[in-house]
Amino acid sequence: MTPPRIPPLPPAAWPDSMQDALAALRPANPRHPFPSPDPNRPKGLNVLGTLAQHPELTTAFHTLTGHVLFGSTITPRQRELLVLRVAHRRQAEYEWAQHVVLATDAGITAEEVERVVEGPEAPGWEPLEAALVRAADELLADAEISDATWAVLADHLDAQQLMDVVFTVGTYEVLAMALRSFGVALDADLVRKPASP
Repeated sequence: MTPPRIPPLPPAAWPDSMQDALAALRPANPRHPFPSPDPNRPKGLNVLGTLAQHPELTTAFHTLTGHVLFGSTITPRQRELLVLRVAHRRQAEYEWAQHVVLATDAGITAEEVERVVEGPEAPGWEPLEAALVRAADELLADAEISDATWAVLADHLDAQQLMDVVFTVGTYEVLAMALRSFGVALDADLVRKPASP
């Protein structure tokens, strides 16, 4: 295994300012529930330990990520379809593995996770969900949602939801870049399945 380019700090070595960075993940008025405490749940220590190398940046990024995860106007299911498609397209192993867990929380089945890998043309999507997966592809390829895809999304989503779609893809595109560039390795408690080819 290749060593990380930016090694994660163990929690005991995290600077005090990481407390503010972690708090930023939890917006004051969440629309969606925070994960329940579970000792068997992946803890994300490698990614958090890496981000602990730059707490000020992490606080700023976590403010946005906290909105995307817990304050967004789109549903957790819609969010996770977008994030999984970004992780698959960018081959971001850590992001994929973490969000398979969150997708399960959002009620996405293993079969649906595999459908995300197949893409927007896979049989079984309802029109809105196919358009969400297609929107992620278009944003990653062209930094713009096509008129045809936008029309389908706009039939189902309001202006704030449409904005949250774009910012969800953008947030996890940035995170995929960071995870891959920094060489963040999967934690021992984070299992990659189903696999993204």
